[in-house]
Amino acid sequence: MINQSPAVAELTPLTMAVLPKILENGHPGCEVLETENSYSYRTPPSKFIDLACKFYGSSLKGRQAGVKDICGITHKAPISIDPVSGMYFFPTSSPLSHTCSWISHSHIKLMEAAPHQRTRIIFKNGHTLTLDVSYGSMMNQVQRTAQYRFLLDKRIRHLWKYGGDQIAEPFV
Repeated sequence: MINQSPAVAELTPLTMAVLPKILENGHPGCEVLETENSYSYRTPPSKFIDLACKFYGSSLKGRQAGVKDICGITHKAPISIDPVSGMYFFPTSSPLSHTCSWISHSHIKLMEAAPHQRTRIIFKNGHTLTLDVSYGSMMNQVQRTAQYRFLLDKRIRHLWKYGGDQIAEPFV
């Protein structure tokens, strides 16, 4: 079943991947893989990710700008949809490409090289996914996402350590 273009992207901590999909009418859409289900949407993957970012108060461009400021990554930048719930995703190619998939960093159990310069991802729930992306490129994306998660978490912890419980604008 294909859902309409979502007003709000239904991306949750259960989402493992957002994959490109050509719909029956020939238009680009996406398939959202969750731990128990999958859903199809009439929205390309990067647009779906952008809507999810907006639900959590930013945009894909805003998240990418934040990554650049935090760790200097400018191309194929991993992003945090919502750091509180641990939703970190990375693109498998340029987010502008119609073949770009977005993979949840938290759901990966293992990755292995597959024939023909492809990569097999084994998710923590046992589901496997083979992508037309080299193993080296995928490992680089996983490592960059881990670096970004570490640096962002360090910033957030620093804020909480030094006055995170204070209200910015008290109305007393």
